[in-house]
Amino acid sequence: MPIINQKIRVLVVDDSMVARSMIMQGLSTHPRIEIIGCAINTMDAKAKIAALKPDVVTMDVEMPGKSGPEFLREYIPQHPVPVILVSSLNLRVFDALDAGAVDFIQKPQNHGDRDAFITALAQKVLVAATAKVRMARPAAPTAVDAAGAKPFPPLGANPALNNVLIGLGASTGGTEATLEVMKRLPEDIPGMVIVQHMPPGFTKMYAERLNRLCKMEVREARNGDEIHRGLALVAPADLQARVVRIGNRYTLSCVPGEKVSGHRPSVDAMFQSMSETVRCKMVGIIMTGMGQDGAAGLLAMRKKGAYTIGQDKASSVVYGMPMVAHDIGAVCTQASCEDIAGVLIRHLKGLA
Repeated sequence: MPIINQKIRVLVVDDSMVARSMIMQGLSTHPRIEIIGCAINTMDAKAKIAALKPDVVTMDVEMPGKSGPEFLREYIPQHPVPVILVSSLNLRVFDALDAGAVDFIQKPQNHGDRDAFITALAQKVLVAATAKVRMARPAAPTAVDAAGAKPFPPLGANPALNNVLIGLGASTGGTEATLEVMKRLPEDIPGMVIVQHMPPGFTKMYAERLNRLCKMEVREARNGDEIHRGLALVAPADLQARVVRIGNRYTLSCVPGEKVSGHRPSVDAMFQSMSETVRCKMVGIIMTGMGQDGAAGLLAMRKKGAYTIGQDKASSVVYGMPMVAHDIGAVCTQASCEDIAGVLIRHLKGLA
């Protein structure tokens, strides 16, 4: 791990010469980043990583020969270097995150987007340099096997659970940490809203992935969707998601708006809306991520009587958001991403 204020040494892996040049030239202008080399495919990357020992690697997902996910699943357990995926709109990003990549960013769609892309990528490099690298799970032959842990049995016909709302927020490392929670939950879980910082286009694919691997219905939210038992709604990228009360029903507003705590969607915006509008029982869960988005909103929820859970340091890829939430008193209980589901289920079973 780099020493504070020491330059972060980056290796760029991409089979496209245009993409390599853009990334290398762009990142090299950052005062905290040093480009130490490039690789044109995963075989080249394997040799360069061993020889150059970079602090962070940026890697395309699809390349000739062995793909990014295949390479990561094979290489990361022996050489846990932080990897940032640089990808087009591609479902295999989530395979690569499952295989141990720390974060991802979408390639710019046109020349005018390049400056914003480089700025965002540089920030991700700074975060990745201090991130904890997850060990990849063994590749699974089916989606059911890929889900891993056995879910808890159904909660049953407890009418109190029809009047519970759950909010979950995450950022860096959150795609897989959230899956670790969701795949353990039963199909009749109280209604959930998930905010995961992610580029446009990816939230729909992420929701579809969760829907395949989890027992409850999961989908990308549409403006005005009702939140109800057995459904988890993923906030769409680039829209602010807020819970709205209409009589005894709750819906999710997903509309354009200013960034909150630096993000759109924002965990703070979602949690704050729950603290202001929800009149039934509620639970807030804050997970791995850089910065402090969600901490203030979670505290507001707790002050309104919500049960709040924060991911612990040991299981967080980046212990930022849950750390701030814990330090300001917003968290009732801390747990690992593997244990959060059990903590939640025990709490729900105690509701009358």
